[in-house]
Amino acid sequence: MIQAKQALLAALADSLQEIAPGSNAAVAFESPKQAAHGDFACTAAMQLAKPLKANPRELATRLIAALQARPAFQQWVQSLEIAGPGFINIRLKPEAKQAVVAEVLAAGTQFGHRPATGKHVMIEFVSANPTGPLHVGHARQAALGDSLCSVFQSQGHDVTREFYYNDAGVQIATLAHSTQLRLKGFKPGDACWPTDPDNPESKKFYNGDYIQDIADAFLRQETVKADDREFTASGDIDDLDSIRQFAVAYLRHEQDLDLQAFGLKFDNYFLESSVYAGGQLDAAVQRMVASGKTYEKDGALWFKSTDYGDDQDRVMRKSEGGYTYFVPDVAYHVNKFERGYTQCINIQGTDHHGTIARVRGGLQAQGLDIPQGFPDYVLHKMVTVMKNGEEVKISKRAGSYVTLRDLIDWTSRDAVRFFLISRKADTEFVFDVDLALKANDENPVFYVQYAHARICSVIRKWAAEMGGDVSTIAGADLGLLTAPTEEALMLKLAAYPDMLTGAATGIAPHDVAFYARDLAGAYHSYYAAERVMGQAPELSRARVALLAATRQVLANALGMLGVSAPEQMSRDTPDTTENE
Repeated sequence: MIQAKQALLAALADSLQEIAPGSNAAVAFESPKQAAHGDFACTAAMQLAKPLKANPRELATRLIAALQARPAFQQWVQSLEIAGPGFINIRLKPEAKQAVVAEVLAAGTQFGHRPATGKHVMIEFVSANPTGPLHVGHARQAALGDSLCSVFQSQGHDVTREFYYNDAGVQIATLAHSTQLRLKGFKPGDACWPTDPDNPESKKFYNGDYIQDIADAFLRQETVKADDREFTASGDIDDLDSIRQFAVAYLRHEQDLDLQAFGLKFDNYFLESSVYAGGQLDAAVQRMVASGKTYEKDGALWFKSTDYGDDQDRVMRKSEGGYTYFVPDVAYHVNKFERGYTQCINIQGTDHHGTIARVRGGLQAQGLDIPQGFPDYVLHKMVTVMKNGEEVKISKRAGSYVTLRDLIDWTSRDAVRFFLISRKADTEFVFDVDLALKANDENPVFYVQYAHARICSVIRKWAAEMGGDVSTIAGADLGLLTAPTEEALMLKLAAYPDMLTGAATGIAPHDVAFYARDLAGAYHSYYAAERVMGQAPELSRARVALLAATRQVLANALGMLGVSAPEQMSRDTPDTTENE
C-alpha cells in the first residue's frame, strides 16, 4: 500500500498540473473521519476554487476525470466520489490495502524509515545541573527527548543527543557549602543551615540524604567517575574546591546511573564553563554590541530584546558585574550553530518560556545568518505522581521531590517511558503508580505490549501446528484478507510511515504512543472478530502473515519509545477470548 499511495500521489500531482497549471494546491491525502467515506480524501478542488474562481464541485468533477485517466488510479483505486462542498473520497481496491502486509514483512525493523538526508539535528534534553538526583520533570524530558531522537533518526537525519549543564555558578557553590557543612557535622535544621553565608541571595541549602552520602564518600577519599569526568576526593574538609569538584563528579555519576536505569545514553555533554573558558561568551557579547542592539543604563548593559518580540528589554551584564543567565545561553547556541546543526531542539520545562524570545533575539543580533526561530523548543508541563490514591511529593533520597529512579523502582522502565510520552508535552500529567502496575487493559503500556505478546502466542501455536515452519507466510495469499476488521488493521499498518514523518515535522513524539495504542486497539478488535486457527490452511496462513506484520509494526513503534516488546505476558484476569 505504501508504493500504491506514492504512485497515487504522483498521479494526483500530474492531474493538478493538468487542470490548474502552476497551482499550489497540496498534493496530499487525508484520512476521512468516518471509514464509510472511503480510505483517502482529497481537498484539492476546494483549495483551488477561490484562486481559479470556480465552483469546487465542478473542479472536483474535472479532477476526478483526470485522475481516472491515470494508470496508477486505474490499478489501485476502486471508486472516486464527490462529497459535500467538493471533497473527493477515494476507495482503494483490496489488493492496494493487502500489499502493506508484504511491505512490512520485507522491510522489518526498517519499515517506516526513510533514506539518509544528510541533515544534522541536535536535540538537547534533561540538562540537569549536578546538584541532585534527576526528578520527574527530568524523567519527562528524558522520555520526550529520547523518543524524538528516534523519530528523527527514522527520517534519515543524523541526530545528536546532548546534555548541557552548569558546572559553576551559585547552585554549584551552594552544593559545595551544603556538603562542607555535612562534613563538619551540621545537618538541615541547624541554625547555620538556612542560606549560604557567601551567597545571601541564593536558595536554601540542599537537604536530601544524598548530601550526607557525598560527604561520607569525600571523607573516604573515593574516586568517582561519570561519563564526562573523574575525580578523587582530597578528604580535607576545608578544601572547598575539592569538595565542589568531588560533589559535581559524584552527582554526575548518580545521574548517569539514573540514565542507565532509563536506558538512555547521551552522545555529548556540554559544560557552561566552556563558553567562558573558550572566549565564546565574550565574542557573542561583542557581536551583540556591534549590532547596535545593546545600551548602557544604570551601570548595566541591556539588550534590546523588545526588538525581537520580548515584552521588555533585558539586562545582559549586571551593574555589580557578571552576566545574566540568558547570555551564556546565546553563546551556547552560537556554538551549536557553528557545529553545523541545521536544526536544534531544546526540551525544557514551561518555566523557560520567558527566555525563548531573548535567546532567539540574541542569536539574530549575532550577524551570523542564524535562521529566525532557531532553536526550536518543546516545553513540558509538570508531572504529578500518585501512589495508593495520594499525591507523592517527597523522596527521602532527594529531600524534596520524587526522582526518576523512584518511578522506575516503583513501576518499570517501560511504564515510565510509555506513560511520560503518552500525553502532549504542553499538558499536565498525572503519573498513577497504581495504574502502571496493573496487568490489564486499563494500563496503556500493558494494553500495547499485550497485543504484541498475544500475536506471538498465536504465531507460536500456528507454527507448532505447521511443524514449526513460519517461513511459509512469505507466500501467503493476501487476497484472502477481505474481512472489515482486516482492512481496518491493514490501513492502520499503512499509516505508520506517515505518522513518523508527521511526528518529526510537528516535533510531536507523543504521536507514536497514540499510534501504538490505536494499532493495538485495531488488533484486539480483529482478534475478537476473526479466527486464525481452525480455518482453511491458506486463510490461516494469510491471517498469520497479517499478524506477523502487525507484530512487527507494534515492535517498531514501541522501539521508538524505548519500550520493550515482550513475547509473553500474563493478565490480572483470565483472557476468555479464544479466537485463535
